[in-house]
Amino acid sequence: PMNNKTVTIFIIFIFIILAGCISTQNYQMKGEKSQFSSDLRFAGLGNKGSPSMDEGSNVNGKTFERKVISTATLTIEVASAQAAINDITNITLETGGFISSSSISDIGNNRKNGHLTARVPQKSFYSTIEKIDALGTEKYRQVSGQDVTEEFIDLGARLDNLQKQETRLQEILKMATTVKDIIEVEHELERVRGEVESLTGRLNYLNQSVEMSTITVTVMEPAPITGDGWGISDALRDAVRGFIESVRGIIIFTGFIIPILIYLSIAILIALGIKRKILPKLKR
Repeated sequence: PMNNKTVTIFIIFIFIILAGCISTQNYQMKGEKSQFSSDLRFAGLGNKGSPSMDEGSNVNGKTFERKVISTATLTIEVASAQAAINDITNITLETGGFISSSSISDIGNNRKNGHLTARVPQKSFYSTIEKIDALGTEKYRQVSGQDVTEEFIDLGARLDNLQKQETRLQEILKMATTVKDIIEVEHELERVRGEVESLTGRLNYLNQSVEMSTITVTVMEPAPITGDGWGISDALRDAVRGFIESVRGIIIFTGFIIPILIYLSIAILIALGIKRKILPKLKR
């Protein structure tokens, strides 16, 4: 009986230990999931309802908000390039955006061209395009979007793993007792921290690119209209040029033909003189 009782207590003890292990594993899994969600929120993947995001994307059974980098390239013809650059700048600032670059150049014939790159919040992307387009006559438009959702998810997962490695290495460093072990752990810890900084920088860059769309604009002034619009002055100019060319051709032709005529006249006179002298002698 005593042995049976001991066996029973031992079995119960084993079950308690197993239950504790299972509970600990579940707790760790929940903690890891929570940490990963936190990292994703840091990377901007968990911010639902953000205007910089599109429809959801399902990856491995998990739904993430889609992230798209929007860009546009416009070319418009305007009466004044400088005035258009000023108007586009004001439109951009009103949206909460900023101008990353701007230039204007003189291309001759009293004409100027301008180039400008604007960064605007994604929610104002399309409305800003229409406002800029209304400043003149549209000559070219290209709008594109780069989906970087999968890259965000991949970078978030890699960042989570590296941060866990960093934590483990810090714990190992505390337990290291020899100089060799300390140097090896610190070297590995430095490498991991470098990768963490690199991934964090990339995530921040992508996040900014998603939240602030890019619009590149070229403004150009129209070419001046020559003549009276009907081509009369051009026709008169061509007629005068044609007349001058004709007179020039006549002068050149005359210069060539006169010497030839002189030579022919002399030859004819000589022939006639010889004929007058020879014919009488032949008749005798």
